[in-house]
Amino acid sequence: MRARHLQLVRLVIVGLAVAAALVPLSPDAVEQLYSLGIYPRLQRLITAGSNLTGFAWFDVFVGVVVVAWLFRAWRDLRERRWLRGALRIVVRTVTVAAALYLFFLAAWGLNYRRVTIEDKVGVDYRAVTPDAAVALAEVAARELNRLYPSRSINTSLGDGLDLSLPGALATVQTKLGQSRLALPGRPKRTVFDFYFRAASVDGMTDPFFLETLTLGTLLPVERHMTVAHEWAHLAGYADEGEANFVGWLVCLNAGDAARYSGWLFLYGELLSGLDRDTRRRLSATLDPGPLADLEAIAQRVRSQARPAVVAVGWRVYDQYLKANGVERGTRSYTDVVRLVLGTSLGRAATPGQPGAAPRDAASPVRP
Repeated sequence: MRARHLQLVRLVIVGLAVAAALVPLSPDAVEQLYSLGIYPRLQRLITAGSNLTGFAWFDVFVGVVVVAWLFRAWRDLRERRWLRGALRIVVRTVTVAAALYLFFLAAWGLNYRRVTIEDKVGVDYRAVTPDAAVALAEVAARELNRLYPSRSINTSLGDGLDLSLPGALATVQTKLGQSRLALPGRPKRTVFDFYFRAASVDGMTDPFFLETLTLGTLLPVERHMTVAHEWAHLAGYADEGEANFVGWLVCLNAGDAARYSGWLFLYGELLSGLDRDTRRRLSATLDPGPLADLEAIAQRVRSQARPAVVAVGWRVYDQYLKANGVERGTRSYTDVVRLVLGTSLGRAATPGQPGAAPRDAASPVRP
């Protein structure tokens, strides 16, 4: 009887996981019931717990799952005939994978199916043009030159972060229509830092314990934007382009050190889509300080990344994103440019654009 009950439980778990993966859900329903309802309450509770420790619960969780799976597999192969033991391993693996998928969806993953920022605030595609991208890159260059002298001051939050960053996250969430605000995650290192370096990954949001994990070798000028991006994920913006956009807005609503980090990131995103001559012309407008920071970032990536690992890692992540409804896969990272150029929120944050706030109006927002 006990074996029958166990088989039934396994069938239910796998059946629920298959249904969750295949049954279409209304983005409006996900937005109202989960992303703006259940998830914010859950996020604050789980992140408050994981923030209590300096180590990453994700590391512990992965270690326990792997060790338990290996132990049970070894016991099955030892106590039973090879074929029967292998079959039990397959059944258990499928069941565990299904259970983890359901855990992932409940804790964070359903945010992939929410209403997009594009649908929520609207995008004026007439404003998204090559000329507009060049003009925005020119703004980014001017801001980098202006902010460079103060790029490392007022960093008293810990981990080299500006004190105003949590308050800026709250401000941006409110502008996006959220009333229940996300709790910022304590930036942590992970035992998978070696993989982050080799795969050229700057950070990760733990989808189970809702932690913020960052690469240990990030430069100070990269840290604000990386953390803000991961906090955007904690706020429920699962899409990478949206997280880039929200993270950039968070940086621009914080102090000068964070703003510099935000503009440094956006400048790089813009240059990647421009022709060589335009890139050279824009680089010539940068002061030596910002140029040195860009070169230092490039040198960090060159010295740590392993091309084979980068290729495989990003290919796997591309498939992961597409499986979760992000049709553009890893290309969605670059959607930040469209959102900055085409939304009122992006234009309001950009100096010189219609509706832009005065520079002194974006003074640090205290938590």
